[in-house]
Amino acid sequence: MIENFIIFLVGLTLLVKGSDFFVESSSSIAEKFGVSKFVIGLTIVSVGTSLPELASSTTASLNQANGIVIGNILGSNIANICLIVGCAALISSIKTETQMLKRDGYIMLFAALLFFILSLDNTISRIDSLIFLLLYTAYIIFLIDEARMHLSMKDSYFKEFISYFVKFKYLQSLKEKVDNGFNNFTDKNTDNRLELKDNYTLVKDILILVISIGAVVIGARYFIEESIFFAQALNVPDTLVGISLVAVGTSLPELMVTISSAKKGYGHIALGNVIGSNITNIFLVFGVSGLLLPLDITQTDIFFITPFVIFVSLLLLLFIWTHWELKRLEGIILLIIYGIFMYVLFNFYNPVVGV
Repeated sequence: MIENFIIFLVGLTLLVKGSDFFVESSSSIAEKFGVSKFVIGLTIVSVGTSLPELASSTTASLNQANGIVIGNILGSNIANICLIVGCAALISSIKTETQMLKRDGYIMLFAALLFFILSLDNTISRIDSLIFLLLYTAYIIFLIDEARMHLSMKDSYFKEFISYFVKFKYLQSLKEKVDNGFNNFTDKNTDNRLELKDNYTLVKDILILVISIGAVVIGARYFIEESIFFAQALNVPDTLVGISLVAVGTSLPELMVTISSAKKGYGHIALGNVIGSNITNIFLVFGVSGLLLPLDITQTDIFFITPFVIFVSLLLLLFIWTHWELKRLEGIILLIIYGIFMYVLFNFYNPVVGV
């Protein structure tokens, strides 16, 4: 058991640190080729923050461990809101803005509601997964086009996004970018000619990128294998392991970054990352995992865990809206709610725990 726990920790470390180096090296490579920092933030960094969830969930999906996939994604979203935002607000009050609510906040809530609706037939099919992936593609391109169109704050961002998706405007925008050679993605002030020193660092970045991808793949494999082992050894459902060990484990890096950001007065950045991560988890991670292998959804997932995700999402939006500030009291409330949720969950799945 101790050996399995050590392998579990090693897998988690490889997964987390590999994701960090992946973001750093891929961002550096993109910058060298003149890709704007704005686009890097929207694509590489947004995916990178959810890379541990993506790698662990796809590995679990390939191992047919549906419970771990569901528990990991939904549990990560709950941990992001209650644990991470709660800790950040506890350390320092977080200033919020209307854009967090009107665009990303509503899309985050929409993602949770859509997952609930699509899971009512007890499965996330490949068609459902394709819808998630198309929504994620539309979301990223919408953000890029929004910056170009300079939408005013009075615009209904969520309404604009739904119209953008339904009318397939993102496909037209993507086609235009391809036809233009992705000129809109580059920083025109950047000289794309690489000097000798840049060539050396480019090779170094590529090498780090390859190693980091290897670390993520290997780490995810051992992390999930040992998670399944603990689920079987302790005779608890995969979903419980996914929500507890896997979800909290993959959220630890974001928790550390959030605490550090809050101490420096940058809590609003951490809040934006949490909302973006929750959108990515449902649209991208569920999309990829379900496309590899359709996911079976239990009644507990549908009528307890998912409604709780919707509830805490609504609560976060309410806290963002009130005085446009997340206060310490609200952070304490989120942490208490998280503790109650985990207590109820453990007792629901395994009544022996917590007695």
